[in-house]
Parts: sequence; structure tokens; C-alpha cells
Amino acid sequence: MVKTVRFARPCYLGDPINAVKIFNEKMVDELILLDIEATAKGRIDFNWIEEIASEAFMPIAYGGGIVSIEQCAELFKRGVEKIVINTAACEQPQLVTEAAQRFGSQSVVVSVDTRHNLWKQRKVYIKGGKKETNFSPVEWATRSEEFGAGEIFLTSIEREGTFEGYDIELLHSVCSAVDIPVIANGGAGSVSDFEHAVARGGCSAVAASSMFVFAAKGQGVLISYPSERELQERFWSRLA
Repeated sequence: MVKTVRFARPCYLGDPINAVKIFNEKMVDELILLDIEATAKGRIDFNWIEEIASEAFMPIAYGGGIVSIEQCAELFKRGVEKIVINTAACEQPQLVTEAAQRFGSQSVVVSVDTRHNLWKQRKVYIKGGKKETNFSPVEWATRSEEFGAGEIFLTSIEREGTFEGYDIELLHSVCSAVDIPVIANGGAGSVSDFEHAVARGGCSAVAASSMFVFAAKGQGVLISYPSERELQERFWSRLA
């Protein structure tokens, strides 16, 4: 298991199985497992995914290297409940449509990674944030919905791993443009950031990583998760 900052400098965190076991104890709602090397290496480690899925008490979504409907079927067979498609959604959008028709749109998530380019234009990037596309995040999110995606996993590359909070302007622009749920990702540093993503950004759900695996920004590894009481007091009660 590794953690990046702005999709760079992966920091080794240890065995993902151990992390999953701790997250089980902390009653995490859902786990999004992203293999950041799978696309570059052109392979999916199904046995590894099955091992993690067998240990997890929560639903698992998997992304990384998915390029065929056969791989999607195998992932569901191995215990994954949702597939997360990024690069292939851009290069072969029919895969999103076929997967949604065969497995249901609720099981198909399109991952949208975005940052500003050299001309300060916000663009969608694929291949682990290395290749710029011609699409803005709003354009690509709306197209993904048309293709059949059931959710958008929206990541601000510039905020990822920084603890600086979600990009609310980005979240609001995409959430206002689509009718499917949007999951905020990239920048969470506190429970209050979750609230802002939903109340101000319009997101249906939030995701975080660094906040759950580091004691604090710049400090050592510490697997953590907000208590149900904290989430109720600091998050849900304010949205009621």
C-alpha cells in the first residue's frame, strides 16, 4: 500500500491486508482500491484483489488497468462490488456502456482526474494523471453519465494528498452538471471538509486517503477513521 501527493512521490505504508483489517474494526463504509501501476503494466492482479476482498467487511470498489468486459466480470467474480474505470473510459467509452448494460450502472464508476494545465485551463487527465485530454471535468462527467456510468469519482490532482481541503468550486461545477452521484476526492484533512464537499460542493459522498493513513500532514503512519459519533455530530447533524 502506498500514498501519493498530487499523484507523485508514492510513500510506502505497509501491507494493505493489515490496513483492511483495521478499517474493518473501525467500521469503514466502503473501500476504494486503486492499483496505480496496473494501467502502465497492462495487468490486473486478480488473486491479490480477491485476497483483499475476502478480508474486507465493507463493499469494495476496484480501479486500475480495466480494459475489457471480461476483466469486469472476473472482478465481480472475485468479490468486487463496483468497478472504477479511468483511462479506458476515455479510450474506449463503449466499455462503460457495455459494463453498465451487463452489470448495472450502479456497479460502474467513472474516475475523473483533473488539474490545471500550463495555460491554466482545467482539464481531465488519464494514465495516472500523465496524459492530458481535451475535456474539461464538466464535459467529461456529463459524457460519462451519457455512456452509462452510475457514479463519478472526482479527484483534484492538485489537492490530492495535501490535507488542504476539497476543491469546492470543482465539485460544485461537476455536481451541478450531472444527475448521478459524485464522490469527492483529493485534499480532505478533517471531517469539516466532508461537510463542505456535500453542503457546498453538492457531492453525494466523500472519499479520503491521507487523512485515514497518516497521524497528520508530515507525520507518521497511523490508520484511523472518524467515529460514528463524530460523523453524526460534525457532519450529518449540520446537514439535517
